[in-house]
Amino acid sequence: MSLLEVRNVSRSFGLLVAVNDVTLNVEAGELRAIIGPNGAGKTTFFNLISGFFAPTSGRIVFDGQDVTELAVHKRVALGMARTFQITEIFPNLSVSENLRIPVEMELGLARRLRTTREQAATIRARVDELLELGGLSKHALRRAGELAHGDQRAIEIMMALALRPRLLLLDEPTAGMGDEETHMVADLIGRLHREQGLAIVLIEHDMQVIFRLAQRILVLAAGAVLADGTPEEIAANEDVQAAYLGEAE
Repeated sequence: MSLLEVRNVSRSFGLLVAVNDVTLNVEAGELRAIIGPNGAGKTTFFNLISGFFAPTSGRIVFDGQDVTELAVHKRVALGMARTFQITEIFPNLSVSENLRIPVEMELGLARRLRTTREQAATIRARVDELLELGGLSKHALRRAGELAHGDQRAIEIMMALALRPRLLLLDEPTAGMGDEETHMVADLIGRLHREQGLAIVLIEHDMQVIFRLAQRILVLAAGAVLADGTPEEIAANEDVQAAYLGEAE
């Protein structure tokens, strides 16, 4: 049984069919990529998986449980987490404070006015662990909004990781970055996949990042599946070249 099974999912907005009969299986510990031209339905598809939209038809199963009708926060509790195209952090808080918020949520302490010494120590230790893992320790006390875009994206990814997901959905994690920041974020994603054993699905336009990281690639075009295969198979697919890779050239 796959960790995530998306079965013949469609989503319509009036007469517009944004996602059309898409099927995707993600195994535990697999790193998957989703590519396609602008308007292909990639982010809508992510919104269906994570619960921001309900599908018009089809089913979504996570770890053997049908989550098609499940609310976003309940999917998070089951082990899903995601990031967005526009970086979602608290810019006026320090990096440590940004990480502390989801750590307290994961520990069930977010609504408590006071914590015990033991709980406070557990929170600090987990925040320190995430800072180190994300390469953010040197920025721990800096205001998050002052940092470069790549560091802000790393904060967002570590905030998602603080929830201890088994499936991490990353929506264009290197969007708007230069080469150095792209390399840094791609390194972080690859390291999380290897060291944490996470299943990761990412939407990405940078084909160098895709072919460097992905084990399998799903290609969408006009809301439907154009191809699904290994990086080598996708690179050799003439339909993909015409619809997407050729455009990138």
